[in-house]
Amino acid sequence: MRRWHCKIYPDSLRYNGLCSTIVFQVFPLSLCVPVPFSLLPPPPSAIMPAFSALVLLALPLVALAAPHSQTHRHARRESLDARTTYTLKDHYTGNDFLDWNFFSASDPTNGNVNYLTKSQATSKGLAYVQADGTTILAVDSTSKLASGTNRNSVRISSPNSYSTGLFIADMWAMPHGPTVWPAFWAVGPNWPAGGEIDILEGVGDSTTNQMTLHTSSGCTFDTNDLSAFSGAHTSTTNCLSGATSNNGCGVTDSSANVYGHNFNMVAGGVYATLVEDSGISIWHFQRSAIPSDITAKTPNPSNWGKPAAFFSSSTCNIADHFSDMVLTFDTTLCGDWAGSAFDGGESACVAAVADPSNYKNAKWELNYVSVYQ
Repeated sequence: MRRWHCKIYPDSLRYNGLCSTIVFQVFPLSLCVPVPFSLLPPPPSAIMPAFSALVLLALPLVALAAPHSQTHRHARRESLDARTTYTLKDHYTGNDFLDWNFFSASDPTNGNVNYLTKSQATSKGLAYVQADGTTILAVDSTSKLASGTNRNSVRISSPNSYSTGLFIADMWAMPHGPTVWPAFWAVGPNWPAGGEIDILEGVGDSTTNQMTLHTSSGCTFDTNDLSAFSGAHTSTTNCLSGATSNNGCGVTDSSANVYGHNFNMVAGGVYATLVEDSGISIWHFQRSAIPSDITAKTPNPSNWGKPAAFFSSSTCNIADHFSDMVLTFDTTLCGDWAGSAFDGGESACVAAVADPSNYKNAKWELNYVSVYQ
């Protein structure tokens, strides 16, 4: 059965823009419709998407158009090379994300955050599910803090672990803003021995995404394979974290709408990551360009074209360096990367953490994560 799904993308409202974007989905298709801001009814204080008047208004337009201790289920390792069909193993959406493991220890990247337990995060309104099923993972944006005080945030990891697979993450919006360092990543045990794949990561109000591998010794980036992906290789080739000041080996994507505010203004989209014995591939699709096979739950990466990043097994044995990884969403503040990148340096970054207005856009809005093998 086809159904209408209307989602008002909130970042446009936050930025005092002239229009808001509505995403209509008549499965398996989707359409982003810009609507003049003056035509929007006043939004209620809680849930943005459920305006029946707005739906009626837009219908004619639519017609035109670091690891922590936990118990893992060890996924069976098998080569996914040359596969054209994948079986759905796990699907997480809505309240499923609240059953992920909440990390509440000190931030390993030295960020100025207090990662909360599940009970703390839900009671403080930093982890919850909206009426439309969207899961929110937010940084505290209301508390005025004393200078140097850590701000409350959320980091969660999947209850199951995976060594290979096709991982599809659909997000309506991601965190961005001053001092903010969000990431969606996969990480194995005994870091960096089990490997780390940074799928979606950046700092502040960047417009580029950085995709990075962090490994134990013996894994390097194959610079002879640059035509296999559309992004740009960063300067490092050694993926061993200790050898590169924890930079790993990476690829940056400067395409439109891949990160932060720009990602959010088109109602987000999908990041798809394929981990197989021949290498690791990462694709990005904005909302209006999500392949129909993903929407139909019959993904076929061979139809998706060149990935944004590809890490070849020719110089890095994937099976040896990546295993039993959990999928992770987090938002830290300042720390090793965002602190040094902040205008004025680390001390200025730490001081900025006290101002809650810096975090009005510092939240994940998750649709689903699907794991295929």
